[in-house]
Amino acid sequence: MMSATEVLTVNVRITEVNEVKGSTDTARMILFDGTVDCDNFKGKILPGGVDTQKELGGAPTQLSARYILEGTDKEGNPAHIFIENNGVINDKGEITTTPKIITDSKALAFLETAELFGTVEGIEGGVKIHIFQK
Repeated sequence: MMSATEVLTVNVRITEVNEVKGSTDTARMILFDGTVDCDNFKGKILPGGVDTQKELGGAPTQLSARYILEGTDKEGNPAHIFIENNGVINDKGEITTTPKIITDSKALAFLETAELFGTVEGIEGGVKIHIFQK
């Protein structure tokens, strides 16, 4: 297995879940807030964070989360990070994601073009998102 470096860790607190169950498919929108406290960035999730999940005809659940972080980068400068994190939940409940990042931080600009992947672990009241650089 190739080595990877964790570049962001986001602690998500779920605030609301809205769901529609159709005859064969289910869609849900999970609203959240949270915090980031890692080497590269310290801050919070701005209002409006949402994870849209679709369960379509027995296929693995698809997810697409979008949110903006506001805080300070690893050099102590004010910064924002937009994250779009797309992924799937396999039949064992494990989540793997492919994050896309846009940031106004010069120190973290490398994240916009880095090869990234993510994992998600359950924590009380939400999830912890781990974003790694390959």
